[in-house]
Amino acid sequence: MFGIEALDLARFQFAFTVAFHIIFPAFSIGLASYLAVLNGMHLLTGNGLYLRVFNYWKKIFAVAFGMGVVSGIVMSYQFGTNWSVFSDKTGPVLGPLMAYEVLSAFFLEAGFLGVMLFGRERVGPRLHFFATFMVAAGTLMSATWILSVNSWMQTPAGYAMNEAGQYIPEDWWAIVFNPSFPYRLVHMVLAAYLTTALVVGATGALHLLRNRNNLPAQLMFSMAMWMVLITAPLQIAAGDFHGINTLEHQPQKVMAMEGHYDSHEGGAPLILFGLVDSENREIDYALEIPKLSSLILKHDLNADLAGLDTIPDDEEPPVNIVFYSFRIMVALGFAMLGLALAGAVQRWRGRLYESPWLQRAAVAMGPMGFVAVLAGWITTEVGRQPYTVYGLLRTEDSASAIQASAVGASLLAFIVIYFFVFGAGTFYLLRLMKREPETAKGSLAEGPIRSAGITPLPSTGPNPVRPAE
Repeated sequence: MFGIEALDLARFQFAFTVAFHIIFPAFSIGLASYLAVLNGMHLLTGNGLYLRVFNYWKKIFAVAFGMGVVSGIVMSYQFGTNWSVFSDKTGPVLGPLMAYEVLSAFFLEAGFLGVMLFGRERVGPRLHFFATFMVAAGTLMSATWILSVNSWMQTPAGYAMNEAGQYIPEDWWAIVFNPSFPYRLVHMVLAAYLTTALVVGATGALHLLRNRNNLPAQLMFSMAMWMVLITAPLQIAAGDFHGINTLEHQPQKVMAMEGHYDSHEGGAPLILFGLVDSENREIDYALEIPKLSSLILKHDLNADLAGLDTIPDDEEPPVNIVFYSFRIMVALGFAMLGLALAGAVQRWRGRLYESPWLQRAAVAMGPMGFVAVLAGWITTEVGRQPYTVYGLLRTEDSASAIQASAVGASLLAFIVIYFFVFGAGTFYLLRLMKREPETAKGSLAEGPIRSAGITPLPSTGPNPVRPAE
């Protein structure tokens, strides 16, 4: 199709659908945990403010969760249509793991989701909190299984090969808890929490810019800034450990991330930025700090670091993509840390809600968690190339025998449908976030709307208190 091979179209199709899919679970994982915390705080304190914020975000969670489910279904079909060789060879290992995700995690989420969304008045606050907690636990369990699948593709372990050329399980513990799995799980869950905190913080900041005395917005903003302050440093530390693990098991990925075409003896520099020249195999206009890469990766200023000159040309990942995506992810990580520190200073000064510049910065950083997640995913997956299963199964040997025109037609259909359906869904999510949180208890379900001068409805709970700064 237009001179493009079926393999390239199949790769782009999977990348396109995964890019749409990954942002919704990244949001729903963190938001489910946030809802569980809000519900628990209301149960613990009796403060109705937590419940109002919970009701505000549960509608947003329901839409995001549904979009995540729909966007994920399409990917499983591509394993059969575009990647049948990969499915055949890895199915005995990866098939059960994906089935466990559905049976143990997705069913858990789906089973308690209805109770969380609609059952509070029917089951009572304690069982409602339990249902919310189980939804949050289900999202985390789902992430655990999916990351185990992806990690096995990055660092395969516990397998054997049968006479049909399939990878079969030999040690399930080694398969599930493969060498990169713990680092990847921690890194992804922290990314989900950071992404959600930035969205919640941006929403609270937007409403504070309109009315700094909006109590639900104050609570959102305060809790989000606490979460960013806690998770941003943890994410940077987790990324460091993950990088060291990647250097051990996937050295060429780290070489591409660092832009090290050549080996370095006696200490390798950290290239902060530069322009990748793939033809001449160098980084032009490199801004670098001497020996810092060796210090970060091997904790020794003078440690030797091998470069891509030690890797066969047909096993090198695309350096230009990995190099830039990695820097986008790292730069956004430090920007999140800067936002967290600025918020901590303003909290210490007692001006957390009276700092328009901080709130504008929080609004600007709202979508950056999604950008960082996508940049990290690109770094991870493109850096694994040219393999689908690292060191075992090459991408070119994983594809189905399918014509480029067939893949191209389905790809065009996906692009049109995805942008229409998920564009509309995202627009609706933004409208929900733009809607001002309720500042007082009351709805049509609780009784008629009272006109001015008529005694208001009696309170059903303790008066909300201003969230502590």
